[in-house]
Amino acid sequence: MPDLPQGVAPARVRSFVRRGRRSALTLDRLHRLAPARALPPGRFDPEQAFGRVAPVVLEIGCGHGHAAIAFASARPEWDIVAMDVHSPGLARMLADAEAAQVPNLRVEQGDAVVFLEERVGDRVFDAIHLFFPDPWRKKKHTKRRFVSPTNLDLLARVLKPAGHILVATDQEFYARHVLDEVAAHPRFDGRRVDRPDWRPAVGFEAKGRAAGREIHELRLDLVG
Repeated sequence: MPDLPQGVAPARVRSFVRRGRRSALTLDRLHRLAPARALPPGRFDPEQAFGRVAPVVLEIGCGHGHAAIAFASARPEWDIVAMDVHSPGLARMLADAEAAQVPNLRVEQGDAVVFLEERVGDRVFDAIHLFFPDPWRKKKHTKRRFVSPTNLDLLARVLKPAGHILVATDQEFYARHVLDEVAAHPRFDGRRVDRPDWRPAVGFEAKGRAAGREIHELRLDLVG
């Protein structure tokens, strides 16, 4: 890479691809429902966001929110922040969360790495969920995979002691990638675990099963 001018940072390598326009339905749902569930601007304060002190989990790449809503319903003693870059999925999740009447769910739209770097302090989350992230199959796209040394450093900072990360994927090569990255990282221990009973088998999980692929469930425990 050629040297950049002084004061200019290299472009961030994103683990996602931005999509197109938002429909009228998406805009309507965001306008009506987002104010009640959006995080307050500025530094993330769980007690301010949820109005109580409770364990809190961040789901990165929540899609249509099926897992986040199911978790909020099954674990009312926990709070969950569901995050994604794509507004149509968030809008649908807002509508479904309203129907499910889950008070312990908040939403945030944007790049999770930027959110964690700029708005989250140390030792904030009890757990992080990463379900069916883009595996970026091609070797030239390996650097786009979310689980990387730099991002593991970041997640280790924002997790509380004894915190953990749950990862699910229907791609064996991605499961191996995650376990290899974790094995090389001093702050995490990784292992295969059973599927969480609260998570619905929909979306990418359902597609993977229909195609005959095994679902790989991983747990990365913070150590040290």
